[in-house]
Amino acid sequence: MEQSFDPSELDQFIGTTGYHRVSRTAVLTDGARYLAERAHCYWLMDVIVSYLVELNIQDWFVLATLEVSDTKGVVSLEDGNGNVHATQEIPFTDFPLRAARLYANWNGDDWVLMLPSEY
Repeated sequence: MEQSFDPSELDQFIGTTGYHRVSRTAVLTDGARYLAERAHCYWLMDVIVSYLVELNIQDWFVLATLEVSDTKGVVSLEDGNGNVHATQEIPFTDFPLRAARLYANWNGDDWVLMLPSEY
């Protein structure tokens, strides 16, 4: 049975009780995993993680955004001060929101992807 996605449910995540591994060097918080599962966007987590690893970003904090217009999207990673590390156009997406923001924080061992409310 397909689970529905209610964006207002993201507001319930104000911390995490666990980490969920998505790659050798990245984990999702409960809220980020909820978003990935309910909005069917593990692809977004993959895009973010691949840039974090490929670019060998030295910042401990990265702001990742997805902006959606019609059926196209743009993913951006920046340092939180407007300095862009990477952008990628997504030629087609059925992502259910017009925009999404995730924080990526380096904890010394892994990149932790989280909702802003979990920071």
